[in-house]
Amino acid sequence: MTLTNWAGNTSFRASHLHRPTSLDELRRAVTGASRVRALGSGHSFNDVADTTGELVSLDRMPYLVEVDSGAARVRVGASTTYATLAREVHARGLALANLASLPHISVAGSVATGTHGSGVANASLSAAVSALELMTADGSLVTLRRGEAGFPGSVVSLGALGVVTALTLDLVPAFELRQYVRESVPDDAPFGELMADGYSVSLFTDWRDTRAWIKRDTELPAEWFGTVAADGPRHPVPGMPPGSCTGQLGVPGPWHERLPHFRPDAPPSSAGDELQSEWLIPREHAADALRELRGAGDLIRPVLQIAEVRTVAADDLWLSPSYGRDSVAVHFTWIKDTAAVLPVIKLVEDTLAPFDPRPHWGKLFTRWPSCPDRFRELVRRYDPHGRFGNDFTRLLLGE
Repeated sequence: MTLTNWAGNTSFRASHLHRPTSLDELRRAVTGASRVRALGSGHSFNDVADTTGELVSLDRMPYLVEVDSGAARVRVGASTTYATLAREVHARGLALANLASLPHISVAGSVATGTHGSGVANASLSAAVSALELMTADGSLVTLRRGEAGFPGSVVSLGALGVVTALTLDLVPAFELRQYVRESVPDDAPFGELMADGYSVSLFTDWRDTRAWIKRDTELPAEWFGTVAADGPRHPVPGMPPGSCTGQLGVPGPWHERLPHFRPDAPPSSAGDELQSEWLIPREHAADALRELRGAGDLIRPVLQIAEVRTVAADDLWLSPSYGRDSVAVHFTWIKDTAAVLPVIKLVEDTLAPFDPRPHWGKLFTRWPSCPDRFRELVRRYDPHGRFGNDFTRLLLGE
């Protein structure tokens, strides 16, 4: 079997890929393998989903999107993409509070790795989970709910507890946003004020020139932190055609057509011709950390396509990169050359080290954060024999 991730930089070593069409078929696949991992949309850039055992993909399971309008919640199948889910809930006058840059990614995979969007008041996508349904190593189905012991460790769990089959997410009333791109953001612009002046704000930079993408429900003033309005649509990566991007120029649109940077019907980002890394730091360190990265810009730029700076509100999920602290996320889209990029990843980690960085679990990094003992205990409870373990989780758990 030859199977790679979305970017093609990871080749999965599994001996077999199962694509069950029912819970019974999934149970047979899980209990019949000595090692097994769940595969989402393949958008991770490391070996978090890899295994020398067997893989399961839930993309052929029965379609599941059950909206409870009264409770403002939706129960959704694990392999459902955010693009599909967004259309369903919007049709019922509801919305997810936030979305990531790409709507192409699966719900379960995004949640399990702590994926996020931007906005000073917006927590990660994982924080919207109020319940999840999990198939454990013995084939049992377990439902964990917000407020129960162990729930905060089960949401961002990197597949270490079992195969998530469905999740229940909180919803909010549907809303409209306008999206603007402003260029020539001054280095001395007040970071906190700038990032708070919209529902979701992202900065795209090569550590020399910076643009802001602002998503808000009101028109943007003509004068905005000394910036210049873009004279047409833009792609986050300079020089790339903007046709794959969501509507800009301040034209109002539904939340799910403005919060992501990319349209679901077009290739996202650099269309897979890239590598990615991301680290989250406490928000109070943002100005100092960004200044240090600008100082290292000459060493970063040769392997950089673009960097993105976003804000993420704190959550209570044990392995979430934004656990317990309002954060600033610094994301790097690299050229697709692992040998050239790895030394620069280490440089960035050295540069951010004084600011207590935490990596995004689905991106490339070399320094592992410490794993809480209570998460180790949760893994022993649900997977005592390590059926769902792999090299990635063993490094995390210190094994």
